[in-house]
Amino acid sequence: MENLFQDTLLQSAGSEISISRVLRKLPETMFILYMLIMGVSAFTIQPEEHPGAAENCQFRGKYFKTDFRVEGEPVVLRCPQVQPWLWTSVSPHTSLAWRKNDSARMVPGKEETRMWVQDGALWILPALQEDSGTYICTARNASYCDEMSVELRVFEKTEASLPFISYPQILTLSTSGFLVCPDLSEFTHNKMDMKIQWYKDSVLLDQDNEKFLNVKGTSRLLIHNVSVEDAGYYSCAVTFTHEGMLYNVSRNIELRVNKKEEETIPVIISPHQTILASLGSRLTIPCKVFLGAGTQSTTMLWWMANNTKIENAYQGGRVAQGQRQEYSENNENYIEVPLIFDPVIREDLNTDFKCFVRNTLSFQMLHATVKEAASFSWGMVLAPLSLVILVLVGIIWMHRRCKHRSGKAYSWTMFKTGH
Repeated sequence: MENLFQDTLLQSAGSEISISRVLRKLPETMFILYMLIMGVSAFTIQPEEHPGAAENCQFRGKYFKTDFRVEGEPVVLRCPQVQPWLWTSVSPHTSLAWRKNDSARMVPGKEETRMWVQDGALWILPALQEDSGTYICTARNASYCDEMSVELRVFEKTEASLPFISYPQILTLSTSGFLVCPDLSEFTHNKMDMKIQWYKDSVLLDQDNEKFLNVKGTSRLLIHNVSVEDAGYYSCAVTFTHEGMLYNVSRNIELRVNKKEEETIPVIISPHQTILASLGSRLTIPCKVFLGAGTQSTTMLWWMANNTKIENAYQGGRVAQGQRQEYSENNENYIEVPLIFDPVIREDLNTDFKCFVRNTLSFQMLHATVKEAASFSWGMVLAPLSLVILVLVGIIWMHRRCKHRSGKAYSWTMFKTGH
């Protein structure tokens, strides 16, 4: 009986030890179980905010560029939020759909023969004036959906429509430059076989003309020694074949000729090499450059401190480079950039400040050193004042002495005469 009682006590003690061990490990066990549940949920529960329908698409706005095209020619609209060179990598996972803004139906329709989607782009062939409008491209995959719109304007090919459908390009007078036939990538896959015909004012340019050169294998036209008469409307055209039908693809360009901007050698006329300043005061040192009749736009002007840019040397902004100013005086051009100290400290007295100016003709630099101005002292004022007073006293004394001697001489003369 006694042995049975001892065994019972031993069993009870062992049970208490086991329970205490379980209680000590219970928080750790619960944490591991919680982490397992959260991990499984992350893989099994899909977030509700994932857009899977068109009504959940985010509209990213209108594409900045409007397509101006000519009636009867092919038109290709690219989805603006998907770049063409990225299409091959995203196409297995992303679907693109097009619709017109004034219609809920998708384009192209089932019975539409002039429109189709190829590599994510909307093709319209041939384009008609009623195709003008806003087209919306919807890009969707398993995790997101977004939309952007692009504007299309189709014009009848007339002289009146030229200002609307022409690409402005600029060349400089008395130089040689290129005109570029734009937006032809969809129709010129083999550039070496690309044959572009160029026209000026609807007249075909002579290929043997030394003035104009059609650069083979490119979409560029070289114009030698540009003159004012070269300004005007140009057009470039290539042919495109689709299902046995031949189409013309043309682009119109308005060439504007600008006068050549003259450059002169810039001259730094300020600052002086030594600038006096009081410690703790605010100081502005202007770097002023004379350009004569030269252009201001191609001339660069900046400050450095010990061969370091000002914004890097003084990141706190105590010393800063001010705004560039461009102005004219008596029909001569100047530019100016100030260096601003707020305030001047003793460290600035040992710093080498430099003003630099550069254009295509010249590069110049001027040193500027800040020196401490002499502080005000009464001794500096009283010393010259004392000297002035001393001189005046001396003059008065000499004047009285001379007057006194003159009086004695007169009395002696009277005495001798009377005698």
